[in-house]
Amino acid sequence: MARKVSITKDMILEAALRMLIRDGYPSINIKTLAAEAGCSTQPIAWHFENMEGLRRALTVYAREYAEKKIATCADNAVDAFEEMGRAYIAMAKNEPNLFRFLYIGERRISKPLGIEGLDITGNDIISGDKDMAAGIARQTGLSYKRAQECIRSTIVYSHGLAVMIASGVLDISEDEAMRMIKHASECFVSGDKHERQGKA
Repeated sequence: MARKVSITKDMILEAALRMLIRDGYPSINIKTLAAEAGCSTQPIAWHFENMEGLRRALTVYAREYAEKKIATCADNAVDAFEEMGRAYIAMAKNEPNLFRFLYIGERRISKPLGIEGLDITGNDIISGDKDMAAGIARQTGLSYKRAQECIRSTIVYSHGLAVMIASGVLDISEDEAMRMIKHASECFVSGDKHERQGKA
């Protein structure tokens, strides 16, 4: 007699993530997911109760997957910020269904890269992003506050560009997207320096 294979929650979520990345979230229902996972519909219902429960769990699972891809090992703040931006653009270009699910959908739960620790009104950056702001300030000669503002402006610009790429509005390479982001970031920094010189 063949050994019965236990279908775990993570096995189902991994199957759902594959479908999400390959075909988009609308392709996922209890029957198509069961087929992808190689099981009946019973384990899905047992682990998640309903599709809303699955969606909530998949959002967390997909978010963790995205965060691992975006994680940086760079030694300095400027390079780390650039690596995070490149990973974000790569996701928009190479895994647009995942990007749309996490950051664009009507019921999206995740916020754009870096926005969790960002007061978009311009008052502060919290948690680990403070270290990045301080590092960028040291490397560029900007004040801490102005470094925060440049980070915020670059994140907003990068997210807009990534949305256009993931939506198919803009068809450019990752390298071209990074050149655009780098140019915009340099403009934010140089604009600040020119402003300070004008006040001197």
